Amino acid sequence: MIRSSRIAIVVVAAMAVMALGAQSAFAGSPHFVDDTVTKTQNGSTLTVSGKEAGLGDEAQVHIVVSATALCINGGGKHPKAVNKEDVAAAGDFPVQNGKANFSLTLTAAFQPPCSPPMTVSFTNVTVTDTTNGISTDP
Repeated sequence: MIRSSRIAIVVVAAMAVMALGAQSAFAGSPHFVDDTVTKTQNGSTLTVSGKEAGLGDEAQVHIVVSATALCINGGGKHPKAVNKEDVAAAGDFPVQNGKANFSLTLTAAFQPPCSPPMTVSFTNVTVTDTTNGISTDP
């Protein structure tokens, strides 16, 4: 009787170890691949692209890019006027082999317009994976 109890305990312990090992095989370690996260500005439009890895067996990730757009005068200063706005873009991107590539475009639309010699500058740019709760600043 004691021998069968020991065997049962060993079998249960072995099954528990295998179950934990199986879960960690599917678990990921989400992170943005920093040297791939880039931002490109063209006038009042900002495009942020990059790659996230360590995603395990997820089907997709939800990426949000947010920033503050400022209208900068010819002297390189931001006047104290209301020509400042928060902008954001979001999208769902498929995961393949534990990785997801993303690209989102934000556009500032000032009223009144930010017209020459004024230029648009984007600050406080943040990329967030809301699926996994991680962020980076490109």
